[in-house]
Amino acid sequence: MKNRKQNSAKTPVNQGAGGKKPEPNKINASTPYDFKAKNLTAYGGLLPVSTMLEKLGMEKLLEELITASRIPRAMSIAKFVMAIVLSIYLGFSRLSQIKFIAKDPLLTGILQVDQVPVQSTMWRFLASLHISVGKQLLKLQRLMRERVWAAANVQLKTLTIDTDTTVHTLYGKQMGGRKSYNPKNKGKKSYQPILTFLNETREFVGGQLRNGHNPTGKQIADHLDEVFTGFAGNGAQRYGRADSGFYCREAVEGYQRWNCRFVVVARKTAAMLNQLRKAEWKPSPMTDADAECEFRYQPDGWKQEFRFVALRYDHVEEEDGEEKDAVEQYQLFECGKVKYRVFVTDIEEQPPDWIVWFYNQRARCENLIKESNNDAGLTAHPSGRFDTNAVHFQMAMLAYNLNCWLLLFQRNEKEKVEDMKHTMLATARLRFLFIPAKMWKHAGRTGISYSENYAEKGLFDRLMGRLRAVVPSGESFAPVVPVALE
Repeated sequence: MKNRKQNSAKTPVNQGAGGKKPEPNKINASTPYDFKAKNLTAYGGLLPVSTMLEKLGMEKLLEELITASRIPRAMSIAKFVMAIVLSIYLGFSRLSQIKFIAKDPLLTGILQVDQVPVQSTMWRFLASLHISVGKQLLKLQRLMRERVWAAANVQLKTLTIDTDTTVHTLYGKQMGGRKSYNPKNKGKKSYQPILTFLNETREFVGGQLRNGHNPTGKQIADHLDEVFTGFAGNGAQRYGRADSGFYCREAVEGYQRWNCRFVVVARKTAAMLNQLRKAEWKPSPMTDADAECEFRYQPDGWKQEFRFVALRYDHVEEEDGEEKDAVEQYQLFECGKVKYRVFVTDIEEQPPDWIVWFYNQRARCENLIKESNNDAGLTAHPSGRFDTNAVHFQMAMLAYNLNCWLLLFQRNEKEKVEDMKHTMLATARLRFLFIPAKMWKHAGRTGISYSENYAEKGLFDRLMGRLRAVVPSGESFAPVVPVALE
């Protein structure tokens, strides 16, 4: 007898035989080859980039903002800048390497030229640009960021600004090279550029190439003014973080002037050590330190007193060499066998462990600087002239920002700011840029064919759909992502 409740399912039909699988290609030493194929490109992922730049009107912005005393004949000024920026984005950070992609059909199709000019022409164009073009490119990035945020529906309620410097060791006779802080190559001349990133989106929002000396208080204040000017119309709550290289009265006043809450690492002074000795210490179970304290203190020359949070490390093993120098420079300072870590802040409502945790998130900034140096070619200074290198610096950071802006369009609709993962430029090239493709023409139309085996077809289709839907809306752009990023 059958239990109908247990045996009520229908008997499944027999499955058909699987389709015949194609045999793998036979490749061996005698496989013939030739160089007769046409319109092939290894950089099929440039299509979303060019779509984004076209929809957001980057070429028109370049024509309006960039000025040059020498008018080139091979291409317009805007296309010269786009050629250098796209070359850096592809991974060719040096002008001598552009020859490898000079006839790529996709790149030449974007620039509307037969081939990218030779190295000498590119260098003469770059050398003809005044140092003021660097500020013009910085303004261009600010305007592009506003357009990207409008189209990608980015409505951040909190902006966290991370500022830092890096060291570019020089091996030639470049103008502006100075012997200063250089832990990896002590005694060598270097540049010490200053960079600021937005923690929420990982975008570069301000910075410039500098000589090898440490920045002065006035230079730090001018840099902060430049950064916050780009967010003047944004009503989000602002936070700033910086290491001990920015511990000065001008930096603190700069944060206050722009209504930005800040946490800055304090520098070792005799007066600071006196405050630490007088402070009331207690155990610090919520941090990695042995003890913690907080006190109010007004450094010499400052207009008011601030809250200082300090950590003490009683039993620390000695580091040696380069690592010890780096630790002392950025966070810790010694007093006998004890090490201290001190922060100055205007955030009164949070406990000391929160201040420490909040500052520790700034470690992402170090990774972004490494990405800019290694992947965006920020250290590939093309000239011995400082003004030429300063302009190339901004072009490299514009190429870096292209990746950040594409990630904003590509994000998952339900993704929150704290859950967003940053795809480094080197990884993005492997996944979304180095895509073999073939360009074709038929009936007056030009198209691109990709492999049916491409692993990221879904993400690519979603990204292209959003970018092609970008349309102006008054003075801004209509959002193409339904859910706002807050």
